Amino acid sequence: MAAGWWRENLRELRPLLHLLLPLCVHWVAEEMTVSVLVDVTTNALCPGRKTCPQAIYINGLQQTVVGIFKMIVLPLLGQLADEHGRKPLLLLTVSTTIIPFTILAIDQSKGSVYAYYVLRTISYIISQGSIFCISVAYAADVVDDSKRPAAFSWITGLFSASHVVGNVLARFLPEDYIFEVSIALLVFVPVYMTIFLTETVRPTQKADQHIPFLNKTFNVVQERFYSMKHAVNVVTSSSALKSISFVSFFYELGMSGISSVLLYYLKSAFGFNKNQFSEILMVVGVGSIFSQILVLPLLNPLVGEKLILCAALLASIAYGLLYGLAWASWVPYLSASFGVIYILVKPSTYAVISKASNSADQGKAQGFVAGVQSIASLLSPLAMTPLTTWFLSSNAPFDCKGFSIIFASISMVSFYISSKHGACI
Repeated sequence: MAAGWWRENLRELRPLLHLLLPLCVHWVAEEMTVSVLVDVTTNALCPGRKTCPQAIYINGLQQTVVGIFKMIVLPLLGQLADEHGRKPLLLLTVSTTIIPFTILAIDQSKGSVYAYYVLRTISYIISQGSIFCISVAYAADVVDDSKRPAAFSWITGLFSASHVVGNVLARFLPEDYIFEVSIALLVFVPVYMTIFLTETVRPTQKADQHIPFLNKTFNVVQERFYSMKHAVNVVTSSSALKSISFVSFFYELGMSGISSVLLYYLKSAFGFNKNQFSEILMVVGVGSIFSQILVLPLLNPLVGEKLILCAALLASIAYGLLYGLAWASWVPYLSASFGVIYILVKPSTYAVISKASNSADQGKAQGFVAGVQSIASLLSPLAMTPLTTWFLSSNAPFDCKGFSIIFASISMVSFYISSKHGACI
């Protein structure tokens, strides 16, 4: 029976092979740089110091700028993917990381780190969140409705598996070679997609190729306006999409705030280094692979994606509170173990959105909700950056270095409010 279940699911996922393989390589390449970036930025901006307020502030500024532009870019990319095809948008989004990492591979001085942050900010605006939105829309094109939750969980599960592989590489590769290996993998991805990925959407035909430039520009702006208006109508006309937008906003408000400062908090509070960062990230990754690839596809037909979503949101609250209240260096490892459950928020959210949208509006709906999440990721660093810096400094009003993380986790308690609106029934 189990073997038959696996064969059936693998058969359904076969059309996604040429999407999932390059995405895994892309995520491995990005993740293997995460833990070493903390040391690189700290050494460049605050040489010889354990705590680096400049690094925390520049990360907060980056997240704020990305959040501002993603509010527009994410829904726009979702619309373009519906109208002009998934493949060109995927090629664009997966290619943006190559140049920023190339700069750090060549030089890791203060000037190069600042140049990296500028280009990486542009990269995040284009790719952060949009890769998932377009990939989920691609999966919805080729997978039956009943199998979509399993397909989405495989996408996010392989994302977690890629994180584990990336962290293993970061743990054992010499630091001098990490960026070079990452760049080689990043270049492979668009080349593979160009050759093997099949388009699933027939691009819309344009009849205005020879009209004057100004008129063409006006038509493009007008077309984007009406497309955006249609995306808003798609979401506001559905109670399920309105509820999941509400949930996604408060979840992202808390989790993006935590993730933006977590490694710097652990470095300052417990003296964690690259190896311990990799171990923490692997604790989350290993458990989440199991839960997304095996547990969610088995549970979803029995209990539904909404109940799974609610359990995952509760685990997210526990995750944040344990980090913030950590009283010993082993507690962050315990907190990371909740990643086995909270990681299911993403595939459950994608499944709810896809189920509530028709086939022609998959990209628009996914992009709109991602845009709502970007508003939350814009707002969270406005509080988290100064709050984290304050409580990590000697001027803190009381001894609780993780107070900002506790504060961020409180925003996710809004899950109880959202349940009254139908998100967790």
